[in-house]
Amino acid sequence: MSTPNTPTARGGEGATALAGDTPFLIGEAMTGGYGKGPDILHDCTIAVNPGEIAVIVGPNGAGKSTAMKAVFGMLDLRAGHVRLDGEDITHLSPQERVRKGMGFVPQTSNIFTSMTVEENLEMGAFIRTDDIRETIEQVFDLFPILRDKRRQPAGELSGGQRQQVAVGRALMTKPKVLMLDEPTAGVSPIVMDELFDRIIEVSRTGLPILMVEQNARQALEIADKGYVLVQGANAFTGSGRDLLNDADVRKSFLGG
Repeated sequence: MSTPNTPTARGGEGATALAGDTPFLIGEAMTGGYGKGPDILHDCTIAVNPGEIAVIVGPNGAGKSTAMKAVFGMLDLRAGHVRLDGEDITHLSPQERVRKGMGFVPQTSNIFTSMTVEENLEMGAFIRTDDIRETIEQVFDLFPILRDKRRQPAGELSGGQRQQVAVGRALMTKPKVLMLDEPTAGVSPIVMDELFDRIIEVSRTGLPILMVEQNARQALEIADKGYVLVQGANAFTGSGRDLLNDADVRKSFLGG
């Protein structure tokens, strides 16, 4: 995996430079909010390249999930743009972005609880017309517990297992980029470590992963690239290691 530059100070300009000249996925200089409400994002830039894990961290209310949703097309941008693999997708709907290659796992309501594990995975492949059995087996190889519980209703699984179903369902579209909104929310530290291990394994296949996380320290430990947001704007941008070692980041966002 490639390693970005050292942390840069506030502003989207530094984040753009970090992402490189042609990042695979970039939401650049994004400003916007929901409906006619006030702007939540302010000149915010996030990007990720193949084989990278990029994480978005920051305090509560910093606009982390909003930035992710903006990249996925769930709110209108008043300024800025989103590009995927060199194509401007700023004005595409979320459904159209899925067809372009985005896999998105929301924080909540991300599985069909009354359906079996296998049925959830099959539903994830709704845009495909080819044979999906090989992809299902790949998901089961990645998450072996799901193979054992393939005929069990997903609503009966533990929180960590449900998250594995949600990630597996997103992978069924064979996405070009995987976006995870707080995948470890509400799970135990042991389950969090296991989910992070699986996320690393997915990234090693070359799939870019963009992730919002409340567990900032643990997320930065596995990140190639990190974005610290404050009030909807880039506060710090750098490699995960550099952000962990930055005194200002540690003091302000990591508890010292």
